[in-house]
Amino acid sequence: MDAIKLFQAALLGVLEGGTEFLPVSSTGHLLLLQHFFGFDSEADKTFTILIQFGAILAILSVYFTRLWRIAVAVPGDADARRFAVGVIIAFLPAAIIGVLLRDFIRGVLFNPLVVCTTLIAGGLVLMVVDDLRFSRDEKDATRFPLPMYLKIGLFQCLAMIPGVSRSGATIVGAMLMGTSKRAAAEFSFFLAIPTMAGAFTYELAKSYKTLSFNDGALIAVGFLAALVVVGPFLRFVGRSGFAPFAWYRIVAGVALLAAGAAGWM
Repeated sequence: MDAIKLFQAALLGVLEGGTEFLPVSSTGHLLLLQHFFGFDSEADKTFTILIQFGAILAILSVYFTRLWRIAVAVPGDADARRFAVGVIIAFLPAAIIGVLLRDFIRGVLFNPLVVCTTLIAGGLVLMVVDDLRFSRDEKDATRFPLPMYLKIGLFQCLAMIPGVSRSGATIVGAMLMGTSKRAAAEFSFFLAIPTMAGAFTYELAKSYKTLSFNDGALIAVGFLAALVVVGPFLRFVGRSGFAPFAWYRIVAGVALLAAGAAGWM
């Protein structure tokens, strides 16, 4: 096993864990760094999705007690059942679109130009949203109205475009519908569990025959790195404003477009 490849896989895992729950697009960052490393094969595209399993475990570790209480209460508690249904409703749009458009997304949208463009566009959106003053009627992520769960799920579909950011799309969508920032961030984390688990399972089922032992080792290294670093970032995102992320996205997108135009990428 190439030591440089292992180091690169670990670095990609750290990047995944550090950006998954920030509104900057972990997939977009992974694709750009993979492009820089020369990770352009189909197995490398699979790597981008499969290392998200570390982030899934990190969410479960942070929210395990709360999720366990909800799961145990489902048989006898109407509110718990309603929340479980809400998560399923929010998850379904992305699941359906992901299955139907998988080849198009991987074949057409997984490229640096798309990522740079959506980084800039997403940064501009975050700037606007950060200056808006919303009503804060919904402060509990487990008690949103059912139609709101569906609408948040539709916002999540925007993140099928690399560079958009799944967490950014769902948090902004929820806030536009009158949730507090903390409730929006928490539901984004809850929704990440079935969404990322579903993407992981589907991608593994579609691609496992094409993966070699070396591919599996790289994915394992990336997964472990993502698991280790995600916790601190998970706690940070619910407290921070959007402005730093907006400026970061715009500056990074413009700089990378300029680098591409100069032939440096």
